Amino acid sequence: MERYDIAIIGTGPAGLSAAVTATVRNKKVLLLGNKSLSDKVGKAHDIQNYLGLPDVSGENLARAFQGHLDNLGIQITQDKVNAIYPMGEYYSIQSASGSYESKTVILATGVNFGRPLPGEEELLGKGVSYCATCDAFAVRGRKAIVIGYDKEAESEADFLSQMAQSVTYIPMYKDEPSVSENVTVLREVPVEILGADMDGMAMVSALKTRTAEHQADMVFVLRDTISPTHLIPGLQMDGNHVEVNLQMETNLPGCFACGDLAGKPYQYIKSAGQGNVAALAAVGYLSSLKEK
Repeated sequence: MERYDIAIIGTGPAGLSAAVTATVRNKKVLLLGNKSLSDKVGKAHDIQNYLGLPDVSGENLARAFQGHLDNLGIQITQDKVNAIYPMGEYYSIQSASGSYESKTVILATGVNFGRPLPGEEELLGKGVSYCATCDAFAVRGRKAIVIGYDKEAESEADFLSQMAQSVTYIPMYKDEPSVSENVTVLREVPVEILGADMDGMAMVSALKTRTAEHQADMVFVLRDTISPTHLIPGLQMDGNHVEVNLQMETNLPGCFACGDLAGKPYQYIKSAGQGNVAALAAVGYLSSLKEK
């Protein structure tokens, strides 16, 4: 498998700035995220404090970002990262479409992860999953409920329906979902994930909604973004943000965080600056590995 020097998770100002800096430093870069870049940037009406671009609209700023990527030949790999595991000399990055390896990781995912449902964190890995393709093997012949926070979750529900005894899909958005006939659509509001004792271990038993309890062996919670503590084990947090030093280093060697994820203020120009610092720190870390 190809091993990258720097994997960057997120395509907002922080992630793009990190990708530009790392590319200029001749590193093999993997940029994972949405090819349409950041919705927050694109929908901004007027940005007044981005140096050199006074009174720029979000749309025009996003266009400038894309032009910079194109100029350097930087490609975005559109994929959703579900888990990152430290493997000693590298990080294993698990996504909806496969896996990647990188010597370092820069987290630039923003802070849009939702508040967990009661029971979600306690039952994670015990029937609660954030990735349908990753844990599809465990759903064979069992009842699954998929809570989808965007349209992309529909394809994962369809995928599960090929193996599961039954799949119930709960859309958390207004648009009418387009899923296969093997998937049952339920317009409900999830309240709690329930567990039951099985051989001395609590396992998922049902999903409680505002009106009923629905039996399930597995519950897939498919949000736009995942809490950093769920994304990568052992990551030190400071409240809702990843704890970093001035070099954007986390407590995990070779792992860096920048942008909104690293704390306030939530400003585009601050995120871009931190992305630059994180990339330079990652380059320095790679150099130290060579010396060893």
